[in-house]
Amino acid sequence: MAPRVLISDQLSDAAVQIFKDRGIEVDFQPDLGKDKDKLAEVIGQYDGLAIRSATKVTEKILENATNLKVIGRAGIGTDNIDKDAASKKGVIVMNTPFGNMITTAEHAIALMFAVARQIPEASASTHAGKWEKNAFMGVELTGKTLGVIGAGNIGGIVCNRALGLKMKVVAYDPFLGAEKAKQMGVEKVELEDLLKRADFITLHVPLTDTTKNILGRENLAKTKKGVRIINCARGGLVDEEALAELLKSGHVAGAAFDVFAVEPAKENPLFGLPNVVCTPHLGAATTEAQENVALQVAEQMSNYLLDGAVENALNMPSMTAEEAKVMGPWVALSGHLGSFIGQLTDEPITAINILYDGVVAEMNLPALNCSVVAGIMKKANPDVNLVSAPVVAKERGIKISTTNQAKSGTFDGYVKVTIKTPTRERSIAGTVFSDGKPRFIQIKGINIDAEVGPHMLYTTNIDTPGTIGTLGSVLGEKGQNIANFTLGRASANGQAIAVLYLDEKAKPEAVDALKATGLFEQVRPLEFTMA
Repeated sequence: MAPRVLISDQLSDAAVQIFKDRGIEVDFQPDLGKDKDKLAEVIGQYDGLAIRSATKVTEKILENATNLKVIGRAGIGTDNIDKDAASKKGVIVMNTPFGNMITTAEHAIALMFAVARQIPEASASTHAGKWEKNAFMGVELTGKTLGVIGAGNIGGIVCNRALGLKMKVVAYDPFLGAEKAKQMGVEKVELEDLLKRADFITLHVPLTDTTKNILGRENLAKTKKGVRIINCARGGLVDEEALAELLKSGHVAGAAFDVFAVEPAKENPLFGLPNVVCTPHLGAATTEAQENVALQVAEQMSNYLLDGAVENALNMPSMTAEEAKVMGPWVALSGHLGSFIGQLTDEPITAINILYDGVVAEMNLPALNCSVVAGIMKKANPDVNLVSAPVVAKERGIKISTTNQAKSGTFDGYVKVTIKTPTRERSIAGTVFSDGKPRFIQIKGINIDAEVGPHMLYTTNIDTPGTIGTLGSVLGEKGQNIANFTLGRASANGQAIAVLYLDEKAKPEAVDALKATGLFEQVRPLEFTMA
């Protein structure tokens, strides 16, 4: 059955066609996002939801999204999506951070020119029939120092454009390396230094706990007298009331804002000030950018729904279509290893360690981690998936760690999962053979070679003669056919295990009969979801 996608905001016909060309059923209702009650009523019918900024994906909407797997935001901002609720629901949230980079960077440069030359005020005066040539004395950009806070994708483009304007560029970005800064032609500085030196300051960082009010009252007071400040990133990065006071006092010569702490901004401390240029969040508002992000979100959602590729996700590790093809068997194996341990463990898990050896150690480990954790969590919460599992684990206080190492044994690569509980430690390892099929290769430190099937039975016992015969005869008496049978032991007369692949689900009466023999320490039926 083809996946179904609802488009509840305005997307281009070309974006709609991408879904159709990929064989996805599309319901294009560009005004539905404005009706939250109607959206909540119908959302359960869809596998994907494509939106812009008008649709608000609230916890209530997500409660009704029984089949939803992915939300795609055509644009970079996802403030209109409850990402915590989406993660708990197991819904991937994607955005398109690169489709509007140039447009937003160009808008920042445009606002810098506008505030430097007082273009809006001069235009309004001229339209009014005045000829106030001497009233609008501006400043040149050439030779001035531009302070860029955040030199990532958009900030990097702004740096490049500013260098073309013959400005000196200093950048504050904790993630900007010295070599990268040299390649960009900018000087990497600390924030304190930037504030003292910059003639213009432009912000290009997301709004986080760390960046909120990064230009608060204290930092604004440290700026160079006569500075001009541009914000095309996010409202809340600048203390607008403190900035308004400094604009009135003349310490700050001008400001240009495209974003505000409260949007839509009907009133704001900056409004009405003569040395402030304001635009209504137009950073991405060009024909080219709107088309680019629409096409990009359609491609990303299609790739996920059809091929399992995860691109530009905010609540799950990304995995390209190429990675998904190569890693598919390893993702399945990781889930089976987690599921095995999860089904055997009846007490709270306090820690999970995942060891990656050989070829698998070079793969996309965060995605594999999610698969392991999801497998473990499924016993307690059958609805958990790769998105919600890390959230559930974190809520339960489970510590997750990983180890990776070069090839250390017979296999080209393997995964080993170890969990800790208040009373014990349990481990299992597995690999993927050349046929793409997963195998369990070690349980409790005992080497085995067990094919993974949907219906399995796991037993432990002390290695004594006749145990295997009893196992086979009891299952035969109960009409339980064995497809595959794997044995392993630590030593003669020591700990022994058996892993059986059954043709059908283990019958309760067969399990009870095995337990009644008194030969087995554990008799555990196991179920695995096969791709």
